[in-house]
Amino acid sequence: MLNSSQPLSQPYSSDLTNAEWALLQPLLPAPSRLGRPPRYERRRVLDAIFYVVRSGCAWRLLPHDLPPWRLCYYYFAKWRESGLWQELNDHLRAAVREKRGKKKPPVLRSSTRRVLKWLTTPECAAMMQARRSEGENGIWWVDTLGLIIGVVVTGAEVSDRAGALAVLPPVLRAQPRLEQLWADAGYAGGTLGEQLRAHAAHPGLRLDIVKRCDPAPKGFQVQPKRWIVERTFGWLMQARRLARDYETKTSSSAAMIFAQASRIMLRRLAK
Repeated sequence: MLNSSQPLSQPYSSDLTNAEWALLQPLLPAPSRLGRPPRYERRRVLDAIFYVVRSGCAWRLLPHDLPPWRLCYYYFAKWRESGLWQELNDHLRAAVREKRGKKKPPVLRSSTRRVLKWLTTPECAAMMQARRSEGENGIWWVDTLGLIIGVVVTGAEVSDRAGALAVLPPVLRAQPRLEQLWADAGYAGGTLGEQLRAHAAHPGLRLDIVKRCDPAPKGFQVQPKRWIVERTFGWLMQARRLARDYETKTSSSAAMIFAQASRIMLRRLAK
């Protein structure tokens, strides 16, 4: 087993560069002073976590030149429960927006969902029965740059509107100056706009539904506003761990999404 201080002759493409690590290190919690000194550096642990997210492999199948999988999963789960993955995403998103000249709070959200099928293995049967669905529903809200702001993962039987009511209010409380939302036609039914404003105490919020062209033109056509979130799907689905649902907890699914989004933004900031 290699110690973290020993450099790799052929690093993985998902490994952090020196510039990326310099950006990420100040955002991590300080190591505990109690107990023995850690054997593996945080950077190598993060390299292993990003390897799992990017490659889609099982934790137990981590290469032997990375830290032990139990240690890597321990940190992933610890930071998942503490909300660190979302905090990293929020800090890096703010830095990317400032780099792009978007210093004001975001004024646009695009919303959509992606349904991921579960693995049809005996190990997943009990989990599928518990969620009453052979899939899960991920609802994401992004800004005008396609950067993720909020994520909620539920069973696939939960509707778009119910998921939006779960994820959007805390986002609105964190962004009190938000005035406009764009969403696809899945959110057109009912009185979603009134429910959002009442639930989030956000009276000035306006919700606009982006519908398909009628009549629909022949061939492919980019839909206004909707292409932003579809492009975000393209970015995130480069991580094979997100292409299919392997997680036993919805919080793990959301943490994987935030981890991949943070990895993408680190590359942009380090350039």
